[in-house]
Amino acid sequence: MLPLRAFALATLLAVAAPFAAPGNSAASGPIRFVDITQKAGIHFTHNNGAFGKKFLPETLGPGVAFIDYDNDGWQDIFIVNGTGWPGHPGLVSTPVLYHNNHDGTFTDVTKKAGLAIPMYGMGVAVGDYDNDGYDDLFVTAYGQNHLFRNNGNGTFTDVTKKAGLITAPELSASAAWVDYDRDGHLDLLVTNYVQWSPEKDLYCTMDGKTKSYCTPETYPGASVRLWRNNGNGTFADVTKKTGLYDPTSKSLGVAILDANQDGWPDIAISDDTQPNKLYIDNRNGTFSEQGVAAGIAYSEDGVARAGMGIDAADYDRSGYPSLVVTNFSNQMIALYHNERNGLFVDVAPTSEVGRSSLLTLGFGCFFFDYDLDGWPDLYIADGHLDDSIERIQQRIHFAEPPHLYHNLAGKGFQDVAATMGQSFDAARVARGAAYGDINNDGAPDVIITTNAGPAALFLNQGSTNHALRVKLIGTKSNRDGIGAEVSVKSATTSQKQMLRSGSSYLSSSELILTFGLGSSTKVDAIEVHWPSGAVDHLNNVDADQIVTIREGAGLLRAHPFEKRR
Repeated sequence: MLPLRAFALATLLAVAAPFAAPGNSAASGPIRFVDITQKAGIHFTHNNGAFGKKFLPETLGPGVAFIDYDNDGWQDIFIVNGTGWPGHPGLVSTPVLYHNNHDGTFTDVTKKAGLAIPMYGMGVAVGDYDNDGYDDLFVTAYGQNHLFRNNGNGTFTDVTKKAGLITAPELSASAAWVDYDRDGHLDLLVTNYVQWSPEKDLYCTMDGKTKSYCTPETYPGASVRLWRNNGNGTFADVTKKTGLYDPTSKSLGVAILDANQDGWPDIAISDDTQPNKLYIDNRNGTFSEQGVAAGIAYSEDGVARAGMGIDAADYDRSGYPSLVVTNFSNQMIALYHNERNGLFVDVAPTSEVGRSSLLTLGFGCFFFDYDLDGWPDLYIADGHLDDSIERIQQRIHFAEPPHLYHNLAGKGFQDVAATMGQSFDAARVARGAAYGDINNDGAPDVIITTNAGPAALFLNQGSTNHALRVKLIGTKSNRDGIGAEVSVKSATTSQKQMLRSGSSYLSSSELILTFGLGSSTKVDAIEVHWPSGAVDHLNNVDADQIVTIREGAGLLRAHPFEKRR
């Protein structure tokens, strides 16, 4: 790993303008991601409950989310947690909700919010399922998942049973809210990993002497679940009815995208040792699985890799979203480019994305424009599963540094993580990752979690480029506007993004779209295509502000960014 990272850094330093690429509208930098975790009051440590038995779920969590739960215009933070195993309780722990104090600090309000509920948590999805204007939380877990309804007064209520979401014990992973039938109500897609329980736990070993964590091949698979929102606070399991039922799956990540640009949301699933899935929405309440036909199911040599995290974005301005899937060490990241004809081609093996990620094990991942030049960059959170791996494979490490791939104007990516600050580039056993603008200065910040370790919050500092942030309020569409596609045109850029829930790994980024504008100080046109089919147009909008657009009414309000440090 070290030679590859050293090579990447040497290549970066040889470039005349490390944060600009041919065709970029402006150079922005030097940018740094500053570790403000302790200063901000984020004192979280993940409890995976490990007590020596090497139970499979101990390796997976936790996830993290940005959520403006009190609608004050500032992103708050929710972090999932595990807890002790029955019979070996150890430390009893709960998820944590941090309120943004608007001054760079956060306050733990978990108990006050009614979220101090012990569970063996995994992931989280944020969305306003009841269209009351307040975002709700769905938390995945081993055992029973939980739906927390936002009461609109700073508190949440566990409505899992009332909503009809009680199931037999499952090992769930990522989740995403998606209005798959475009009826104005958010439905819920939940991934499930394998059929595991303490009673069914098997003995596995890497060295023939000591127990190690078993690979997913050891256990039977489990299908994803799709819950249809009935519009009355309850959900119905429509997995089989919609064509998504597949008990051979071993799913960890989910990304919502419009793969064929027909205006309907499709579903991409990352599977561990099973083929990745691409479910195309048939626009009649059913899906067709096209993973093999589309080219995302396997590696280029026909192997079903160990898929972990997944995300989608139009990183080259082709008009169509491409996919990234993080994989196991010795497998490299997959970067599936959308060819606009129903096919995806993995371009990672011939790029720095593939070469520099060969030895690392990726989990959380997301596209985001960290330098606001108008081109989506790519962040990967890395970390291995077993702390004994270095005894077995000397080139593989348990704690690993991240990747931050700078987008070279759609012509490739360059790993610049080593230039972003010592703490940002530190080796961690990372899992969940999400982005959100915690100080409202227009530049996206990053939070990551580590397995059995602390969370880390990084403030994005140094960008001089302009940006526009877009918040949506649906009326006929779901209240969050999830599934809407927003196009922005300026003198230097033409971009399109879909507002999506989920993606990354077990995590959820903010439900606001950020458009980097480079040197442009004005947006010529904004066009919003809502899930309902409605279209809103805005013209001549100033940069460096957050605009709120209401479906059918256009611009509701605009607020300038806070001053950047």
